[in-house]
Amino acid sequence: MHSPSSSPEQAICDFNPASPSSPRFTLRDIFVGADGLRAGWGILLFQLLRTFLLFFFALPLLFHALFPSMSGARSFSGPGQMLPYEAMFTTAVLIATWLMAKIERRPTSVYGLGGNRRLRNFLSGLAWGVAMLSILVFTLRAAGLLVFDARQLFGVSALRYGALWFVGFLLVGVNEEYAFRGYLQFTLARGINGIYGWLRSFSSRAAERSETGPRASTQAAFGFWTAAFLLSFYFGLAHNSNRGESPIGLVAVVLIGLVFCLSLWRTGSLWWAIGFHAAWDWAQSFLYGVADSGLVIQGHLFATHPVGRPIFSGGLTGPEGSLFILPILAFTAALILLTLTKVRSDNR
Repeated sequence: MHSPSSSPEQAICDFNPASPSSPRFTLRDIFVGADGLRAGWGILLFQLLRTFLLFFFALPLLFHALFPSMSGARSFSGPGQMLPYEAMFTTAVLIATWLMAKIERRPTSVYGLGGNRRLRNFLSGLAWGVAMLSILVFTLRAAGLLVFDARQLFGVSALRYGALWFVGFLLVGVNEEYAFRGYLQFTLARGINGIYGWLRSFSSRAAERSETGPRASTQAAFGFWTAAFLLSFYFGLAHNSNRGESPIGLVAVVLIGLVFCLSLWRTGSLWWAIGFHAAWDWAQSFLYGVADSGLVIQGHLFATHPVGRPIFSGGLTGPEGSLFILPILAFTAALILLTLTKVRSDNR
């Protein structure tokens, strides 16, 4: 750094790569930058850790599946088949994120599970998740595109299945939100911001300006939303393997990923998205018994079936495959902007 009394010529000399006083490039610089572990390496390490943990946790489940008589495992139906696997995926992403926080020396709260209104945002997400899915279902019913056949569960059975499926879909919400919009969202946005700043440094006028105020805010928004778009498309691709998925359903997955990113941008945490995600899936699969990406679960409260053209009814995909989901998602985005308080966050 040059002293305040240095001339412009001396300042240029100080930043000349050929100057003897300039720091030399080392092997460490390949992996570590000014903001710590470089984003690309961090994302790679996170994915490797998560994959290793999934393989480690999957061994007992694989043993039970291959040798049920030897392992003493009994046959599960309904949520019993889902809970162990979702618990495995959720535990893996939680541990992988915790390890990366230790490696990068950051608080785990920056990856989306912090915030001052965690319970409030979570409960709000739960309520709106049920409400938005209900609006979609009853819109399809009013249009003659969905028929309610009969109620299938009563009394204790309804309560037991409802509770078990809620736990299962809560694990789905935590796993998918933390996997796609936790460490990956924060780190990819950080890396994009770094590239954006590096490109701007080629302009001498930009290099002389401090990164504060509106300019810093613009850079943070650019990095956050570029990462959000990329990871939302990745989120959609990850759902492409679901049997019964449709083109409209995949578009809806990408858009709901962006809607969840909007809630992260507003609140600085994932708790609203986790609540909404869990409640939406629970209401869809258990409460109304409609298909979710072609899958109809065992132990649902009502039995229903679609009627009419799949592009409107959703067909075998379920309500997420209907064009009617698009205005529902737009309304949900508006709801986030109107009801969630904007807070400052390290996630952006």
